[in-house]
Amino acid sequence: MSHEDREETRLVTGGRRSEWTGPIVNPPVYRASTILFEDCAALKSGAGRNADGEYHYGRRGTPTQWALSEALTELEPGAEGTMLYPSGVAAIATALLAVLKAGDDLLMVDSVYEPTRAFCRNVLAPMGITTRFYDPLVGDGIDALIQPNTAAIFLESPGSLTFEVQDVPAIVAAAKARGLVTLLDNTWATPLFLPAIAMGVDLSILACTKYVIGHSDAMMGSVTATAEHYPKLRKMTQLFGQHVSPDDAYLASRGLRTLAVRLRQHEAGALAVARWLKGRPEVARVLHPAFEDCPGHAAWKRDFKGSSGLFSFVLDGGDAPARAALIDGLRHFGIGYSWGGFESLALPVEPSMLRSATTWQAEGPLVRLHIGLEHPDDLIADLDAGLARFRAAR
Repeated sequence: MSHEDREETRLVTGGRRSEWTGPIVNPPVYRASTILFEDCAALKSGAGRNADGEYHYGRRGTPTQWALSEALTELEPGAEGTMLYPSGVAAIATALLAVLKAGDDLLMVDSVYEPTRAFCRNVLAPMGITTRFYDPLVGDGIDALIQPNTAAIFLESPGSLTFEVQDVPAIVAAAKARGLVTLLDNTWATPLFLPAIAMGVDLSILACTKYVIGHSDAMMGSVTATAEHYPKLRKMTQLFGQHVSPDDAYLASRGLRTLAVRLRQHEAGALAVARWLKGRPEVARVLHPAFEDCPGHAAWKRDFKGSSGLFSFVLDGGDAPARAALIDGLRHFGIGYSWGGFESLALPVEPSMLRSATTWQAEGPLVRLHIGLEHPDDLIADLDAGLARFRAAR
């Protein structure tokens, strides 16, 4: 009886087969555009093949990219393959184009990442593809929203601003019963905390910029797909000329090896900070999927294996200038987009402007935190001083 390696082991061993690495621990960085063939017959033969491991042209990849793709695929039991992209948005866009055509209807979660919403509005709509937004907490009620021309359902769980956790199994079941494709932005949890393909999702999308790379020094996206959808995804990716540099692929492979230990550290730090914030009188609500009062918490408790370092909190009253007083003076939190790196971040966000199927109302302004790898006591002390500034400004 064979033993299946656990996720932490697969993170270390994935993509490190000898064909890619030779005698070296890490896959070498192959900087290549032109691939040379021994003769005309080899050139002709190579043109007819299209799989990782078969040299053709630099845009099709080398062992540097193939090793990363293979490692990401191995994290998703039941997956066929993974394609890489220069950013998370590029991954989302290509995945959608691989499963949609003119005349199709797309169901899109209302708490989705804003650039995904913008892509639907500015690219899909002019192509004749309709996007309808749905309540992230709809669950099996999604079935009532499906129309004859609905082709796909896009999920993001939890939402990256307000952290509603979706009932992924219920939505997947409804989609499969109607023959629809499901796509999930799984960046917050990664396959370590939510095995999307094993749960029935057809295409699992990561902004590798975040936790996979983990050091805020490169950008990348990935889409991992089932056997049914991987060929279409691969074809669309290549038709659009999507490619990642070998240097970035190397950084992502290196980051991947420590993903498990980093993610658990992010989780522990975020929970410590979130629990502290929950007890503060200046804070009206903490939006963290691991907390019972977070929308969709029951689904998180049932489906997820952990929580990562990103969450939000709602201030009790105040306005944008009072929120800025809190954030601007923080010592250990940078102010900037993205998350998943070793450094903590604080971001003022306005979800109300990014909703169409639901409304966002809160007791005060919203702050999104990414908790890095600093000691949580230092972050708490920093936020304590920030809340004092907020009280004075409020």
